[in-house]
Amino acid sequence: MNPFDLNGKVAMVTGTTGGLGQGMAIGLAEAGADVVLASYSSSEETARAIEALGRKAYLLKADLSREDELADVFEKALSFQGKIDILVNNAGIIRRTPAADHAKQDWHDVIGLNLNTVFFLSQLAGRHMMERGSGKIINIASMLSYQGGINVPGYTASKHGVAGLTKAFANEWAGKGVQVNAIAPGYMVTDNTSQIRADEQRYNDITARIPAGRWGTPEDLKGPVVFLASAASDYLNGHMLNVDGGWMAR
Repeated sequence: MNPFDLNGKVAMVTGTTGGLGQGMAIGLAEAGADVVLASYSSSEETARAIEALGRKAYLLKADLSREDELADVFEKALSFQGKIDILVNNAGIIRRTPAADHAKQDWHDVIGLNLNTVFFLSQLAGRHMMERGSGKIINIASMLSYQGGINVPGYTASKHGVAGLTKAFANEWAGKGVQVNAIAPGYMVTDNTSQIRADEQRYNDITARIPAGRWGTPEDLKGPVVFLASAASDYLNGHMLNVDGGWMAR
């Protein structure tokens, strides 16, 4: 028996146009899962990659920042195969402005999608999974779940909140067959870090501090997300899995 096998499972991944969400969605499909791709922008490229693996991909276009629409979004996700075994809360945004100048709207936008949506979508999925007696919820946290960062107060607050929610849900749901854990990526090559990587000095300084000597890629999250989505992690609850090239050990 392969404890990492996801055949017969249905995963819902948010924010799958590219980057980390795309990498994790493909990784879940490689392990055997069919995947609901919930994203504001087109995820057709991701869907094609999943279908090329012989798995089913379901495109679900949604504005996940609209709290009043999340129940309908989740019901639509359920309608494809009648269940969601795995939820990956990946969708998020970042706004880079010094704290003293951080716009009120930027704060609300970041907290809304990065934290409020994670809570309400997890709540919906958790109810469904507890009724079935099993399920996996995987939140995407950050190194800024531990650290303060620079010029990203809203993002930092949201990711600290994601870490707290992960533990809070785990405390209540672990005994009901639902494992809630989080992945905390380090510095990754995605659109969210393009501004940092464009600053050669800062890019080099960060790279020098990473023991692995490189930034992460979406492919680096495939193994961790499959582990947390599979039976291999059935006794893991409320855990923050750092995928950071050793950044937090430095």
